Amino acid sequence: MGFRVSNLFLFSLFCQALLLSLQQARAAKFHNVSGIRGRKPVVNGGCNLFIGSWVVDPSYPFYDSSSCPFIDAEFDCQKYGRPDKQYLKYSWKPDSCALPRFDGADFLNRWKGKKIMFVGDSLSLNMWESLSCMIHASVPNAKTSFLRKESLSTVTFQDYGVTIQLYRTPYLVDIIRESAGRVLTLDSIVAGNAWKGMDMLIFNSWHWWTHTGRSQGWDYIRDGPNLVKNMDRLQAYYKGLTTWAKWVDLNVDPTKTKVFFQGISPTHYQGKEWNAPKKSCSGELEPLSGSSYPAGLPPATNIVNTVLKNMNTPVYLLDITLLSQLRKDAHPSAYSGDHAGNDCSHWCLPGLPDTWNQLLYAALTT
Repeated sequence: MGFRVSNLFLFSLFCQALLLSLQQARAAKFHNVSGIRGRKPVVNGGCNLFIGSWVVDPSYPFYDSSSCPFIDAEFDCQKYGRPDKQYLKYSWKPDSCALPRFDGADFLNRWKGKKIMFVGDSLSLNMWESLSCMIHASVPNAKTSFLRKESLSTVTFQDYGVTIQLYRTPYLVDIIRESAGRVLTLDSIVAGNAWKGMDMLIFNSWHWWTHTGRSQGWDYIRDGPNLVKNMDRLQAYYKGLTTWAKWVDLNVDPTKTKVFFQGISPTHYQGKEWNAPKKSCSGELEPLSGSSYPAGLPPATNIVNTVLKNMNTPVYLLDITLLSQLRKDAHPSAYSGDHAGNDCSHWCLPGLPDTWNQLLYAALTT
């Protein structure tokens, strides 16, 4: 990422990546899907729902974007001119078991009277809107309310008393205004007060940690007592995520609240990652075949695994990285109503985030 990294930290990440790749190879068909603290597998026999391939499925998509009132312009690829529709027709097929089909009415009945919150950046927004659309398609006549605000947005399915919220905080830790400017404070998480009292929490953070220049969301980083202009972003992410983990351990009662971490969502700006060096996501029409990605997993996945394994609170990792890496065809690219240029970071709706929510549903029901 253009920043100097200590040799020790790089060596540690290399070792973690090597261990992770060996574990994945060894567990291609059977492993504990959460990978965390001995959680029971999602289905009997220990099937890994996150190892598989994309297959054509004419029953997809789950909904039409024109019939969902919750989709932002930036994700509505069909409305903004994407000419192809094949990307809508793929389902995720685990290698050694079946992924249960999403049932929005069943979801609402299971979570009747409950509060669900997504916490994170615009990838959390992507997943929150997807879930809301999937449920709405199952109960199109249900009464809903929809409130959008800068930091907290809410969809309520009133007949069921189910509230699905989005709290926007791209780093999870706080940005504090100081005399020096906007300070990304790696050991502060005051914003967490808004996350208390939920029945389900789905956290996400990584996308913004790599931003530089004008797209960077802060002016300085506070690392303990030190105020620095910059630091290695992986080290900063590790420290920030460790602060989040401590907050969860101190503030979440696992008997009352289910906690998920939405795994690292990949980008597809550099075709060399899938052996097509002159390409990006623009113009891509189909997924990569098979169950591997030539460039391997991004280093941030190792940090997520390390932090989660050291937590006391059970956190279920939605391990979406590899299956999302295969979907180079699923980004808005130029067909976004909000983003100029080529968006290879976010995902069309309907589209890939619907599978993320199908995996969430599987974790909750099997």
